[in-house]
Amino acid sequence: MAPSIEEVFNAALRLAAESRAVLAEKLLESLDTSDQREIDATWAAEAARRLQAFEEGKLKAIPGDQVMRSLLAETDS
Repeated sequence: MAPSIEEVFNAALRLAAESRAVLAEKLLESLDTSDQREIDATWAAEAARRLQAFEEGKLKAIPGDQVMRSLLAETDS
């Protein structure tokens, strides 16, 4: 008989933090569909494009706290 989800979970909690992170990553990857892999690849390419634009001075950075204030102001409106 296969172990229950609770048993597997409890066993996983006994792992070191780094091992739990690796396990979590592998579990999430096991749920990925080919569509999700395509989406991930598209986002990775977009991130690389934006980083290159930033490094070339074509894109300016906005401090995170400023972005958060702006988003919070939008949700308050």
